[in-house]
Amino acid sequence: MTAWVRHGIWWQVYPLGFLGAEPRCPADGAGAAHRLEGLEPWLDYLVELGCNGLALGPVFASETHGYDTVDHFRIDPRLGTDADFDKLVGRCRERGVRLLLDGVFNHVGRGFPAFRDVLAHGRDSRFADWFRLDFSADGPDGFGYADFEGHRHLVALNHEEPAVAEHVVAVMRHWLDRGADGWRLDAAYAVPLPFWRTVSDRVRAAHPDVWLVGEVIHGDYPAWTDQGGLDATTQYELWKAVWSSLNDRNFFELAWALERHAAFSARFVPLTFVGNHDVTRLASVLDEPRHLELAVVVLCTVPGVPSVYYGDEQGFHGIKEDREGGDDAVRPAFPADPGGLAPYGWGVHRHHKRLLGLRRRHPWLVDARIEVVHLANEQIAYRATALDGSDSLIVLLNTAGEPRRMPVPEGTVVLAADGHGGDPAEAPGHGWTVIRPH
Repeated sequence: MTAWVRHGIWWQVYPLGFLGAEPRCPADGAGAAHRLEGLEPWLDYLVELGCNGLALGPVFASETHGYDTVDHFRIDPRLGTDADFDKLVGRCRERGVRLLLDGVFNHVGRGFPAFRDVLAHGRDSRFADWFRLDFSADGPDGFGYADFEGHRHLVALNHEEPAVAEHVVAVMRHWLDRGADGWRLDAAYAVPLPFWRTVSDRVRAAHPDVWLVGEVIHGDYPAWTDQGGLDATTQYELWKAVWSSLNDRNFFELAWALERHAAFSARFVPLTFVGNHDVTRLASVLDEPRHLELAVVVLCTVPGVPSVYYGDEQGFHGIKEDREGGDDAVRPAFPADPGGLAPYGWGVHRHHKRLLGLRRRHPWLVDARIEVVHLANEQIAYRATALDGSDSLIVLLNTAGEPRRMPVPEGTVVLAADGHGGDPAEAPGHGWTVIRPH
């Protein structure tokens, strides 16, 4: 694992929403909006929260939501220019903040120049091999093409074509040369593993410290690291188990996911999260508001590279819907600076800050061994231990309405929920305790 990632904690931002960009990109020739400058007042905020990385959603020229890229080498004019990007990199560097970019390399928008050439010249286009085309199919374009999960405006690339790999490598190197530290690879699960191996090897040859994390929802996560050459994948299994076990008061589900997570973490260090730009907000999905604290405890005490989605640390609500514009509620605009945030979110912020502080004081958690030491429907206790055995923590979670003691080794309270009674072996009702065993 790249050394700097061991201490990484990301604050994830979807910039087109965060900065209040228009839903559609203006016509060619429209002036840039320079909205990227609006991220600067939030860099100190993310550092004070306990993060040291800014994970940006798509920033490249696109037609609408950013995942329909039309030019990978140009900043979306709704966000700014190359100069604005360079300035943002500089401001991040001044604060020791790493920068992760979102690479959409499974598909492109219909306005992507290579696909426009295909629309104009059909099978005679020199870019015809860039896409999976069917010239025997009827359709408004005179041919058919593979798309991304039924979205016709997202044209799937042909990853068997060497020129596509050349393009992706060139894009990734270009922005790493300009100061990015890593890439989140969108829809990595839809791309053949040999393609990722080719790309990752070539990118890493020029940038050995790069961090590459693939968006993988389910399946054999280690395949993307072992065969695809990526450093990590997103850990959706754990995300689902956290909120689902809290809602169902069924920690057996979380225990199963933690066992799987332990196995994954022994082979690579996943990207962990309890919220992101593609899912309903944690505060909206949980039936019991007090259980939001428990979810953040898990995020900050299990192995992985944690990521906090902007607004979750303020208790934002938002429900993702399966319709056009259905992501808008979970990708809102933020005020110009932290002073514009509503006052009711700062209690949730304080909780995040305490737990992220715990994480930073125990950096060995990034690849710790983890085991469940007590399990019941409404209670769970698990131990995280440094690989060299030099330190360990035991985490107690309780979804019952009353305090519960658990049969765990004697220890000293490191951090606990408000209202904790002082007994290290006890978690308050709807609460949690973190102890260091003697």
